[in-house]
Amino acid sequence: MEAPQYVAARVQQAMAEDGRTHELGIRVDVRGDQVFLRGEVSGAEQRERLGEVAREAAPELHVHNEIKIVQVSEPGEDEHLD
Repeated sequence: MEAPQYVAARVQQAMAEDGRTHELGIRVDVRGDQVFLRGEVSGAEQRERLGEVAREAAPELHVHNEIKIVQVSEPGEDEHLD
């Protein structure tokens, strides 16, 4: 059985390198046969893709996708950076 930190690293690397996701900001916690994905992304599709990549990277584990979807808004008119 692989050590949890190695499984977590493998899942994180898969999410970072997979062409579907390219995601670096997701935290991966492995507890027993469970993998927890936590973090924030800007859309439901990206969230689903991350879960998919994690399941492929660790097919022997049960993936809990706890990634939150945040709305990325356009900068408002009142933001002046001078």
